[in-house]
Amino acid sequence: MKYSYAEYVLLFKALADETRLKIIDLLSFGELCACQLLENFNITQPTLSYHMKILCDSRIVTGRRDGAWMYYSNNSEIIDNISEFLSVIKSDKTKV
Repeated sequence: MKYSYAEYVLLFKALADETRLKIIDLLSFGELCACQLLENFNITQPTLSYHMKILCDSRIVTGRRDGAWMYYSNNSEIIDNISEFLSVIKSDKTKV
């Protein structure tokens, strides 16, 4: 386990929203600018910014500024850690 349970709680809270899950899914295809993300939702730019702040604060998503544009991508290391944690808690512990 790479994190404490409290740290995993923060990660799962960030994922516990339909819009944020869809953002993660969209970013699985590669880096997107905020305007490209916004095209996939019926939300305002401030609402998207709110979701992106939560995802970036949890480090699940990384952002980079290029002039006036913000580009986002998934942090594969964090996503791999979440996946590893889920695999560990899913594993058959009757062998212990």
